[in-house]
Amino acid sequence: MILGFFERERAARRPLVAAIVVATVGSTYRKPGALMLFSASGERAGLLSGGCLEGDLGQRAAALLASPRRLELASYDSRSSDDPIWGLGLGCEGLMQILLLRVDAASGYEPLALLARLEADAAAGAYAVALSATHPTVAAGTVWTDDRGLEAGLAATTIDERPVGVFVAQVPRPPAVLLCGAGPDAEPVVAWGAALGWHLTVVDHRPAYVDAARFASARAVRRVDADELGTALDLARFDAAVVMSHHLVADGRYLAALARSPIGYVGLLGPAARRERLFAELQVELGTELAAALRPRLRAPVGLDLGGRTPEAIALSIVAEIQATLHGRHGEPFSAHQGTTLPS
Repeated sequence: MILGFFERERAARRPLVAAIVVATVGSTYRKPGALMLFSASGERAGLLSGGCLEGDLGQRAAALLASPRRLELASYDSRSSDDPIWGLGLGCEGLMQILLLRVDAASGYEPLALLARLEADAAAGAYAVALSATHPTVAAGTVWTDDRGLEAGLAATTIDERPVGVFVAQVPRPPAVLLCGAGPDAEPVVAWGAALGWHLTVVDHRPAYVDAARFASARAVRRVDADELGTALDLARFDAAVVMSHHLVADGRYLAALARSPIGYVGLLGPAARRERLFAELQVELGTELAAALRPRLRAPVGLDLGGRTPEAIALSIVAEIQATLHGRHGEPFSAHQGTTLPS
């Protein structure tokens, strides 16, 4: 994980280089705001391409750390030639402009320190980096971690009545996902979700299932009675929830609480017949109107049809559907898009 890599280097008071995508044109592996890190020893975390840029970026990062400069802008353009670019054999038919920024104790380790704070607080934020070296009082590489009211991307702002070129990155809040059920099949869901940077909370009404050691990458593992879900947790802060306790009565109680919540994605594990039985019970308990309001949010059976019957395959299908939903997608293959431009 990038932030774990950063925290290790910061704890040792070692400098790093953050390589940040600041602009793209055409087809590129990553988009503006994406970053990777390079340590003074040559280690790296993250990825900005399919592996074709990282070697060159690593050399540039080492040179930057050995110099008094705070930043460098590098451009990689593979749009106009079939020949290998920079000797790297790029084939993406796009342009990437990448900012290499020295991050160290003198700069308070910003903006990486901000990213760590936002991750810990499950909050959104923004930062800006001064790219211009011509301002008399603002040095190139200066980082602001407040929201300067600028649109994300390359921009210009005015400081002391003088323009300064900046790159602005908006940092979204990490998705918050709730799992109602802490059985063994919830473990790979947590593992996949954590790899995507989600903040996962796992609850179960059975004390024997509430074992934080099994869900080391979850943000919280709690015993919560199914009837008390809506009072024990602030459900409004979750982006998605999956009911997977394999206990019919408890699943019904979890669904009732989620029906009263604003969560836009509610997944339910199990076949369609089980769904209809639980939904009929919800109509009796909650009334037709409130139960009907849950129907368009309910994904049951949960997950995309990816094939496979193992817990890991099922977890992948669940996580894939949540990922697609959170990004406003339907989970269709890229090859279904017949144009030359794929979704970004």
